[in-house]
Amino acid sequence: QVQLVESGGGLVQAGGSLTLSCAASIRTFSSYHMAWFRLAPGKEREFVARISWSGGNTDYSDSVKGRFTISRDNAKNTVYLQMNNLKPEDTAVYSCATQRDWSRGQYDYWGQGTQVTVSS
Repeated sequence: QVQLVESGGGLVQAGGSLTLSCAASIRTFSSYHMAWFRLAPGKEREFVARISWSGGNTDYSDSVKGRFTISRDNAKNTVYLQMNNLKPEDTAVYSCATQRDWSRGQYDYWGQGTQVTVSS
C-alpha cells in the first residue's frame, strides 16, 4: 500500500519562505518520478513542479519558476519543495504525487495535501 504524507505547510507573509516535504511509504521510491500540485479555492488543480527518479531532470510551472525548487532524497523516501519569495497567489493546498512515465501526464498515487497560506 502506497502512502504519501505531506508536511511543512503553514501561514507565511508575502516574501517569506517555506519548505514542504512529502514522505513516501514506497519500497521502490527511487523508481518513481515525483511531482507537486496545488489546489486553490475556486481554481483547478495546478501542476507546480516535478523531478525525475534520479533527480537529474526537473520541470516547473511558469508561475513558480525561479522561486520554487524541487528536490528529493531517495535514501529518505522524501521529496521536497523549497518555496521562496512567496506571493498571496501561492495560497493553496499542496499535494505530492507519483509518476511512472516521464513522457505521460499521468500520476498514480496522491497525498492528502498540506495547506499553504500567504498573507499580503
